[in-house]
Amino acid sequence: MWRKDAAGTRGRHNWRDKLAKQIGIDLGTANVLVYVRGRGIVLNEPSVVAVTDDNKIVAVGDEARQMLGKAPASITVVRPMRDGVIADYVRTEGMLRYFIRRLVGTFSMFKPEVMISIPAGITSVEKRAVHDAAIQAGARRAFLIEEPIAAAIGANVPIAGPTGNMIVDIGGGTAEVAVISLNDIVLHRTVRIGGTKIDEVIANHIRRKYGLMIGDATAEEVKIQIGSALPLEQELTMDVRGRDQVTGLPKSIPISTNEIVEAIADPLATIVDAVRAVLEETPPELASDIMDRGMVMTGGGSLLRNFDQLLTRVTEIPAHVAEFPLYCVAVGTGKALENYHIMKRHLS
Repeated sequence: MWRKDAAGTRGRHNWRDKLAKQIGIDLGTANVLVYVRGRGIVLNEPSVVAVTDDNKIVAVGDEARQMLGKAPASITVVRPMRDGVIADYVRTEGMLRYFIRRLVGTFSMFKPEVMISIPAGITSVEKRAVHDAAIQAGARRAFLIEEPIAAAIGANVPIAGPTGNMIVDIGGGTAEVAVISLNDIVLHRTVRIGGTKIDEVIANHIRRKYGLMIGDATAEEVKIQIGSALPLEQELTMDVRGRDQVTGLPKSIPISTNEIVEAIADPLATIVDAVRAVLEETPPELASDIMDRGMVMTGGGSLLRNFDQLLTRVTEIPAHVAEFPLYCVAVGTGKALENYHIMKRHLS
């Protein structure tokens, strides 16, 4: 039997806390990843929602993504997150509710505690939108953590001490560069360029040069299969299929790596410039730590071939890709929630 406090509720709350799930969510522009305490990453699905004309959600995640470019006129397929923040509140809430119910069940007595990642430096209004969406979606309590901190925790970077650590987190909608010390961000810079923008640049290049229309999924496949941040001596090639802009008929063309390197040079340069800008503003003592430790790259964008080498070449500071870069932010949100007593003063 638990002992009641003056309000008669503390024991009951402790008992409820132990039974409630603790969930960490990487609410990204391209994908939603979910970490559950004791189980690890349990969900990784696209941030895509399919809705009917009367705004009824008919599909979420993988199922909705399969409808992209193929849905009838009565169904609209949307990405409710844009540039790392909520662009469509109602559909983001519906997406979160769907994923939370998949994990805890529709009729669960115990609502989960949720930690959600947010881009560093977003406005208080944008933070409130994420928090409220989580509560409306079924969370008992919702906390927010800035993505660079979550990424560092998930990548096992020792950020608790008074030493400088640099994180370059390249997601679907944004790239965030941050210097972290004592569990908090010392300085950061966010650019609204990520994997989705790079895909868009590839699709535009192929349309302009070859008159071939390709979809987002094909552009992403080109990036993954043959993309690189630096030219390759032995180029990779692939056949790209799409619709001819003139004839309207299906068409296939060969594409090689170094052509893609040239096409995506501008968005990559924007990310590199953000890294340089942060390094130039970093206090000398922290900069010395970063020179010794190097910078850690996380997020799906860090998997682009030779991106780490490009950063190393430009900054003369070693760049290392985290072991599981796609999962770092999601794992970090979950671990931060598990250690809430330590992290609470650094959370929103």
